Amino acid sequence: MSYNNLNVLHWHIVDAFSWPVESKVHPELTEKGAYTTDMLYPYEEIKKIINYAKSRPIRVMPEFNMPGNTFIVSDAHPEIMSCLNKQPNWDKFGPEPPSGQLNIADLRGSFAFDVITEYSRLFVDLGFHMGGGSLNLEWWKEDPVIELYVCDHPGESIESLVKGWFNQTVGKIQEMGKVPFAREDSMLNFGYETKNTTIVEAWVSEDSVGKVVDKGYRAIATSWNRHYLDCGHGSWLSNFEGSSWCGPYKGWQKIYSYNPRAKITDPAKQKLVLGGEVALWSAQSDETTVDRNLYPRAAAFSEIMWTGSIDPNTNSTKDIGKVARRLTTTDSACKCIIQFNFGNRNHAFRV
Repeated sequence: MSYNNLNVLHWHIVDAFSWPVESKVHPELTEKGAYTTDMLYPYEEIKKIINYAKSRPIRVMPEFNMPGNTFIVSDAHPEIMSCLNKQPNWDKFGPEPPSGQLNIADLRGSFAFDVITEYSRLFVDLGFHMGGGSLNLEWWKEDPVIELYVCDHPGESIESLVKGWFNQTVGKIQEMGKVPFAREDSMLNFGYETKNTTIVEAWVSEDSVGKVVDKGYRAIATSWNRHYLDCGHGSWLSNFEGSSWCGPYKGWQKIYSYNPRAKITDPAKQKLVLGGEVALWSAQSDETTVDRNLYPRAAAFSEIMWTGSIDPNTNSTKDIGKVARRLTTTDSACKCIIQFNFGNRNHAFRV
């Protein structure tokens, strides 16, 4: 990352399948929610990662996705969950099995408050990503606890509960001295009120950035059809008939030619676009494939984000052909250096 001037590691550290990060407040989360005892991140290891990144310098911002995609919490606390592992029609309740999300009528976010409080102290970055993606209101409509709560509280609805949950959660993040980050689908769909405090990850389409800044939010461009690097390798889910939902594969040219500010003409709104990120989800990536999936596409992303899409010499959009020729030249030079270093072990690690 440091070689390519990528300066933020957005770490989606928990999801429906595993809770691998140590919790001192709720130790049962990792005791019951980690894959194995050696597949977790103790406090000390996380601190080492943060310090290692800082020396490069790279920020490490955690994401604790809530209230959706939290099935794993049910291993320790089923009493605060809704719509657990609905089968066989799991795709009615979520983007992937097993389904399950926090019960938004249960003490209005006390578990989420514990998560935010504990991990805001562990992760020193000013940003705290609360997720908010992959929500399906149908999940909650079928929960008897939520149904009873709505009946007992005139004027409340599923929508108002979601809005209240996000308002309180964002307030807690701010109380901890952090800047809230959230996914676009939660912030745009449920009428969250304090827009200027939250930074929104715009991922649903290439037009999302414009929609986000039009609402008054600051935006990070993460369009799936430009910046999702795990796509195009087939699907591991049973409802996509072999094709991944976000296919096809995005070559570096697709990434390099995307300008998230291109359709935003208001200079004030352009300033609300803070940057972008490329995303690599780990459902089909591991230590064997991660470098191949990230690079050189992440390098192309970094260059276009830092330097912009306009060639200062011609005042026109940068020519992909010229970039390709430069890559070819660089590749040849690298091969020469590597061949030289293999022949001289004293310099083998100075490339």
